[in-house]
Amino acid sequence: MQDFIVQFGYFAVFVGTFLEGETVLALAGLAAAYGYLSFPGVIAVAVVGAFLGDQTAFFIDRRFGVRIIARYPTIAAKAPRVQALVRRWDGVSVILLRFCYGLRIAGPIVIGSCRISPWRLAFFNFIGTLIWAPLVAGLGYVAGEALEMWLGRLKHVQVAVLMAVALVALIGGVTVMLRRRSR
Repeated sequence: MQDFIVQFGYFAVFVGTFLEGETVLALAGLAAAYGYLSFPGVIAVAVVGAFLGDQTAFFIDRRFGVRIIARYPTIAAKAPRVQALVRRWDGVSVILLRFCYGLRIAGPIVIGSCRISPWRLAFFNFIGTLIWAPLVAGLGYVAGEALEMWLGRLKHVQVAVLMAVALVALIGGVTVMLRRRSR
């Protein structure tokens, strides 16, 4: 498991932060606490992945936004509130939307429908990622330090157990989400 984390950890951080991010980034912070990954490296990869993910969602919506929003009723229900917020405080809302769990994917899609300038969005999105990545990774890092103090020297067992629990939780969450969507 440790070799897998060392070999594919940064790639997993990039893909995870490109798509959603919080869980993967917190686990990467935990892996950095145990020395499997570099904490500055985790933050750098997370900033790039999250920034590119949001920018991609933004540009997809500039092209296909109305159809995407109409296709997903949960996004369509939240879209007017997010659009009103973005139109009023575009820069602040772009930064704060990064911290709203569950809106990381829908947020940039809806923001694209507001016709905010791509350069303005990129600027505030980058600021948001520079704040978000160290905070979330830092939470994982601090949790790893606390677990090490709490459980003693069982470092290798801790990481394997935590990764297994996280993997089971991720698979369970995806299964629940897919079942809800199929209904």
